[in-house]
Amino acid sequence: MIKRKLFVVILVLFMGLSVSAVTLDELNNSLLQMGFSVPRDELPSVNFILDNLNGESGELEDYRGSVVFLNFWATWCGPCRMEMPSMQVLYDTYRDEGLEIVAVNQGESKRVVENFIEDNSYTFPVLMDTNQMVGAMYGVRGIPTTYIIDRDGNILSMLVGTREWDTEEIFTLFDDILAY
Repeated sequence: MIKRKLFVVILVLFMGLSVSAVTLDELNNSLLQMGFSVPRDELPSVNFILDNLNGESGELEDYRGSVVFLNFWATWCGPCRMEMPSMQVLYDTYRDEGLEIVAVNQGESKRVVENFIEDNSYTFPVLMDTNQMVGAMYGVRGIPTTYIIDRDGNILSMLVGTREWDTEEIFTLFDDILAY
């Protein structure tokens, strides 16, 4: 009798977990419907090492195990400036659930970027791609460009252009991405 009850409890837990999990196909369909590009096959992200605003080296690999929102941007870019407040809201909402935002500045001086980040009270990590080599490695042709990388380091999607990152639709998407 106890074994049967234990089996039922395990079965209910398993069924509950399987119902709430999202498949990669479902996730890809959601991303495509929202205008993201999705790789056809598994696409590993390319590791890189850049300095942060404190002059310390940081690398993409440091964030393995988290979902990474990799955003290429510049202070002079109007669309970049428009989306950054909503990026901060997304970061504040999901960082405790495993989301990391890594904002990679394209070609500007540390001083300019530091002032911009401080003036706007952004708290997500910022890395300096002063020679824009990392942007080139990722095929960035326009900014802002955002890549979403899964916990295993594979690129889930890419989006060129600005977006409001603090909408219910985006929150639902990130609920699914973080559950994947």
